[in-house]
Parts: sequence; structure tokens; C-alpha cells
Amino acid sequence: MTAAPERAEVELAIGGMTCASCANRIERKLNKLDGVTATVNYATEKAKVSFPSGVDPQKLVDTVVAAGYSATLPQPAEDEEDHVTGLRDRVLAAAVLSLPVVVLAMVPAWQVDYWQWISLALATPVVFGAGLPFHVAAWTNLKHRAATMDTLISVGTLAAYLWSVYALVFTDAGEIGLRHPFELTIERSSESRIYLEVATAVTTFILAGRYFEARAKRRAGAALRALLELGAKDVAVLRDGAEVRIPASQLVVGDRFVVRPGEKIATDGEVEEGSSAVDVSMLTGESVPVEVGRGDAVVGATVNAGGRLVVRATRVGSDTQLAQMAKLVEEAQTGKAQVQRLADRVSGIFVPIVLVLALGTLVTWLALGVPTTSAFTAAVAVLIIACPCALGLATPTALLVGTGRGAQLGILIKGPEALESTRRIDTVVLDKTGTVTTGRMSLVDVRLADGEDRDELLRMAGSLEHASEHPVAKAIAAAVDEHAPVSEFRNVEGLGVQGVVDGRAVVVGRTALLADWGLHLPDALARAKTEAEELGRTVVAVGWDGRVRGLLVVADTVKPTSAEAVRRLTALGLRPVLLTGDNETVAKAVAREVGITEVIAEVLPADKVDAVKRLQDKGNRVAMVGDGVNDAAALAQADLGLAMGTGTDVAIEASDLTLVRGDLRAAVDAIRLARRTLGTIKSNLFWAFAYNVAALPLAALGLLNPMIAGAAMALSSVFVVSNSLRLRAFS
Repeated sequence: MTAAPERAEVELAIGGMTCASCANRIERKLNKLDGVTATVNYATEKAKVSFPSGVDPQKLVDTVVAAGYSATLPQPAEDEEDHVTGLRDRVLAAAVLSLPVVVLAMVPAWQVDYWQWISLALATPVVFGAGLPFHVAAWTNLKHRAATMDTLISVGTLAAYLWSVYALVFTDAGEIGLRHPFELTIERSSESRIYLEVATAVTTFILAGRYFEARAKRRAGAALRALLELGAKDVAVLRDGAEVRIPASQLVVGDRFVVRPGEKIATDGEVEEGSSAVDVSMLTGESVPVEVGRGDAVVGATVNAGGRLVVRATRVGSDTQLAQMAKLVEEAQTGKAQVQRLADRVSGIFVPIVLVLALGTLVTWLALGVPTTSAFTAAVAVLIIACPCALGLATPTALLVGTGRGAQLGILIKGPEALESTRRIDTVVLDKTGTVTTGRMSLVDVRLADGEDRDELLRMAGSLEHASEHPVAKAIAAAVDEHAPVSEFRNVEGLGVQGVVDGRAVVVGRTALLADWGLHLPDALARAKTEAEELGRTVVAVGWDGRVRGLLVVADTVKPTSAEAVRRLTALGLRPVLLTGDNETVAKAVAREVGITEVIAEVLPADKVDAVKRLQDKGNRVAMVGDGVNDAAALAQADLGLAMGTGTDVAIEASDLTLVRGDLRAAVDAIRLARRTLGTIKSNLFWAFAYNVAALPLAALGLLNPMIAGAAMALSSVFVVSNSLRLRAFS
């Protein structure tokens, strides 16, 4: 049997794509190569290519370049920032130069001597400088017998500009002192008209739309950077019995390193010395710290919350769990369905029709014996009226107003892709720890033995636990306002603490520790302990002077607003599902408290992605709400990812919407706002197209002067902006 050829993978950064059809074209070109499988993502501007190891990667780059685009290794973040900054500067320059051109054209009273030539001087750098990307893209599309909105923008603006130059040079339009009259139809004298304001306004508006889109996409790769930055930066390695501080990236398998309390564990490993409680919540979602000792495995980027550990490195670099999770996020993002704006989808039909209609208008008028100048003016009017000025504003203006209002409400929307994802969402997957619950341990119940005083019990236990760094101890200590002095304090690893408080020998911890002191639970407290543990809570016993005095129950508490948020999500027609790495008992208890009936518990980070995929495979449109690193890949996989702003940076970066308040009710507001903003975008696009469709016949029949077309285009843009501003009233 012949062995399968070895394969390699490379990720290319693609430049020059202006719509989803560009991504499809590049993908087809790459997939035509023998043995090559490529996926091109327009949203992230990357191509993930798998190819036989014998193929030179440069051939892949050359194939993309031959198709009219650029291909390189992924650019560093600062280059992406420079690209967006450059686009912003281009928009600002175009706006500054275009404003006087538009004002002079639309207000005859302000048309001073030489105004036409002033307008030409201002318009030239706008059309050929700021608008150069449109012309380059149109030329690329032409070479591949394709047409997009860039084609229409380029043809329309060049036609308006070149006709204006012709009129200025070869007709009386360039005469000093000539004023533009305001006429509704094309007259025989229309060869004296110039349309520079149309060329500049269209260029500026569409550039502004591209800038807002680029700004929203700029953070596409930030999730991976944030994830990898969670790891420790340096580490104390044991060399010849002494500690040597080295960068964590230099660790190799077999190295022994020290982790002090409060430090991050540098890489995956096995504990060789010491014992401690390790906070693994950022990776597993488990709210209760995990007790580890000699022989136990630990994971890089988790935090040592207790004693000193000596760990032997077992996995480093790309083999660590953290790196594998980064890969999960990357794959989930790359695998997302490509989102195409409605304008791009329609352009495949709309643009060729407009070009044919403009040519047909010219030919028809010439065939009817109309002067060439009037016929050409009618054709230009068709192109100008069809220029998608309002289309360029439809998405970014609604997005800006919607995101601005969202920011006031504690909701961050990352871009139009997130809005489109809310349209058919029917299932909301809620992470438990830090999302439905607070993610912090706190004292939730006190059970007293007969005849005991609650305040006395808390003061004795809280004072003793105040000397401990364990998260459960901190929760108990935080419940006490004043702490008594403690002497002879001792931490019994994995069991609890003991010491002398107010002259009494006090012990706080597991029942096994109290049993060593000859202290045993009365039947009533034993039943109370069993009931609490069945709810997944942590129970700590307290005793002194030969008796067990009571029990302290500690748990990760449900946020006060979570139940209301679940009710509101259900009212929106959404099905809530609780997803957690915690055990099933804890998960079901939390679910009952907030009103959720469907629970998926005891899942690892990779399982969370699979859980979302399984729901999607059943035909569900899934939104995911989470806050930890363990949620990042699932957030990216979901049709809509919502991250709690109180969570980790990687979860926030991998999501589509960020809820700054850390209140689950914000998820309800986020979905409502996203749907409202999407509805506004849809209505903007509808009216922009309706304007084009209604005005095209008028232009073709010569009933619409290109000057009026420019004014109508401006009015359509004002409508789009006004419609978007209504989002400011959202509550």
C-alpha cells in the first residue's frame, strides 16, 4: 500500500480583497493546483493552505499574485494598525478636499470666478489619489471578467470626472464667470455641466465605509495574541541546586522550576515537591481551586494560590494546553462561515445591469439622433445615479450609532458580522462560572451546633482563616469584620488550619482534620453537611474545646440578576443551555436556581467547542456567553459570541459582542440592540437600493440631470444617516 504523501500547511495574509467574491476567486485559483486544499477567509484576510510537502510555498504566493492580489506571511499587528491609520488619513484628506467642491456645485450663489477650475484642482487628488484603490480593484476585476461595487464606483467616478474635464476644456463650461443653473432635466446645453462634486462625494463616502469596516476587522487576530500572553514571562529554574531566572520560552522538557504563591505556573508539568491550591478557573472554569501535591499534573498559566511548588516541565511551547487552546481558537475563527454584506451579494447582478443600461442609454439616444453630448450626459447620469453612495453609508453609520449607544449601555459590538449573526439565533449557551455565577467563593450558609452563637463561631473561624491564603479561607475571613489575634498558627496541607484564638485551640477544615482532634459531627450537622455537598458546595467544620461548634458552607454564588436575565432571554424566544466544566451536581443546582432546564456539565475546553458544534449540527443557531480562557474557542465557534467584560482578554477578543458590565442582563440588551442595529442596516440598504432602482429609469430617459442625481444621492445619504441616528434612543 502506497503511503500518503506528507503534507504541510501555511497561512498567507491576503491583500487587495474588497468583497467576498474576491476570496472565492482566490480560493478557486489555489484549489486548482495539484494536491492543494485552500480556505480563504475574507473577514480575517487570511488563506489557510494545505499542500504536499514537495510543493514550494512560493508557488502558492505566485498563484495569488497572478490572480491580481498580494500574498505574504501574516503581517505583525503594528502593520495592521498602520494600514487602518493610513486609511483613516485617506478618508480625512478626501473629506477636506471634497467639501468645498460639493458646496460650490450645489450653491450657485457661492460660485466665484474660476470656481470650476478650483473644483478641478481639489477633485483630482480625491479621484486619483484617495480613490486609487477602487480603480485598481476595478481593473483587477476586469482582467478576470468580473464586476463588483468597486467596478461601479470606479466607472461612475471616472466618468463624472473625465466628462467634467472634457466639458471644461472643449465646451463653455470652463468660461470665467459661468454659473451652474439648477435644472431637472438634460438640456441641449448640458455639455457645459460639470459633475466633479459627484466624483468626490462618492469617493469620500465609500472610503469612509471601508475605513469603518477595516477598523472593525483590525482585532481579528488579537484573540490568539491575548491567549498566548497569559503565560508566565519568566521562571525560576533549579540549576545545580540554585534558582536561576530565565525567560519561560527557554524552558525545555525535564527542567525543574519553582512556583511561589501568587505566581503563574510557567508550563505544563508534574509536581515534585510541595503542595498547594492551584487556581485553574481561567483554563477550566472550575471555581474551586484544585489541591495538588507530589505527582499531580499542573497546567501552564494557572496560578499557584497556596504553598511553594517545585514542578518538572513535561510539555513546553506549542505542546502545552495553553498553546493547544490557542490553536482551537484559531481553527474556530478560520472555520466561520464567510459573511458577505448585502451590497456585495447584490452587486453581482446590480453592477452589470447598470453598466449595460448606461451603454444602452448612450446607444439609444444616439440612434434617435440626439446630439452626442446630450446622449453621453444621459449615460453619465445613469452611472452617477447608480453609484452606491448611500450603500457605502448604510452599514457604517448604523454600526457607529449602534455601537455608540451600546457603549453607553456597557455593550461593545465588534462589527457588522456580529449583527448578522443575531438574526436567527435560537439557542443561548451560558457558561456557569463568572457568567451566571460570580466566579468567586463566598460564605453562603452557617450551620450551628445546639447552643452555639453564630457571631462567636464566625469570629473564631474567620480570625484563624485570616492567616491563610487559601481561596476558601479568604471567603470565610471576608465574612468577618474584625479578626482576633492568632498564635501558633499551622496549615495542615490539604485538610485545614489550626491555631490559638483568644486562648482557645481552634481547628477549621475538613471533618478528617477535626476527627484527628477527636472532634466528631453531631447527627444534625452530619445531615446538613451531606445536604450542602449534594448541592456541590464546600463545607468547612469548626471546633474548639472538645466539640464541633458548627459548619461553614462556601460556594460560588449565583449573580443576583442571572435569574431575571434567563427569563428575559426566554422571552426573546431563545433556549438557554448551561455549559460548565464544574461537576453535574453543582451545575444542576445553579440551573434550578436561575430557571434553566438543559445542562451540559463536566466538559473540558475542547468539549465546549464540541458541545457548541453538536447544537449547530442539530440545526440550532447558537449564541455563547462566557468569560474565561476555556470559553474562547467556543465563543469563536458559536454563531454569536458574547464575552463578559469582567473575564479574560482572550475571551473578550474571541467574541463578537463584549458585555462590559459583567451582568448577564446585558446579554439580553446586547442581542436586542444587535437585532435593532441590523434591522436599521437592512432598512438603510433597502432604501438605498430602492432609490437606485427608482431613479435609474428617470436618468435613462433624460429626465434626471446628473447634477440633480448628485443632489438626490446626497439626500439619500442624509436619509440613511437620519435613520441610523434613531438608534440613539434605544433602551
